[in-house]
Amino acid sequence: MKFRVFLILALLLFCSSYLQVARCESEPDADVVETDEGGDLGIVGEDVQDFGGGSFSPAPGVETICVFPKNPSKLVLAGEEGELLVGIKNEGESSINVIAIQATVHLPFDHQYLVQNLSAQAFNNASVPPSAQATFPYIFAVSKFLQPGAFDLVGTIVYEIDQNPYQSTFYNGTIEVAEAGGLLSVESVFLFCLGIALLGLLGVWIRGQIKNFSKKTKRAPKVEVGTGTTDASMDEWLQGTAYSRSVSSKSKKKK
Repeated sequence: MKFRVFLILALLLFCSSYLQVARCESEPDADVVETDEGGDLGIVGEDVQDFGGGSFSPAPGVETICVFPKNPSKLVLAGEEGELLVGIKNEGESSINVIAIQATVHLPFDHQYLVQNLSAQAFNNASVPPSAQATFPYIFAVSKFLQPGAFDLVGTIVYEIDQNPYQSTFYNGTIEVAEAGGLLSVESVFLFCLGIALLGLLGVWIRGQIKNFSKKTKRAPKVEVGTGTTDASMDEWLQGTAYSRSVSSKSKKKK
């Protein structure tokens, strides 16, 4: 796991100059979001404004929830559009005017390192009356240069109550980014080749151990005495001993 995180960080630093802000353009014929009481709530507009500089607090009596439709595993393909639904519930006494939804991508072990700032999606005529709830779609796309792996997605919804700005975080969790249009990524190919190399080295080491073991288990050849084919160095070493005299007498008897 530590090797995987290190590899992701190194590739992110290499590709940081290529990271681009995703452009999520909404279609003019967007779906109309409705509350429980009915009424048009927020046709997605084309005017996109950067709300990243604001540090607003959440309003009391406002609850948010996030759902990834048809994507419970939260798998996002790099360079392709993904969708999530943001639900907001108004338990206050004033209407909520929803302005926009925005999100950012961070490294999972350090939120101070901003990987990508996703584009904000603005809404026109999006109001939630008191004691009502509504759902808003948010279409986003991470950069196609983003290295596959686990990242943290932080999504916020910006709104106004009595002309006072607020924002609430509807999601702060992990998403899995995968490479689009390919079964094999650079990381998977590298790990596969590394595994093959390690298996090859292991096979060579096992073969060497088997050879060493077979050499040790071989029996030493027997030396026949009295045939007259003894080694000259051994005869010189045994010269003058009782063993050499017995061997000499046996050879004379055979003659």
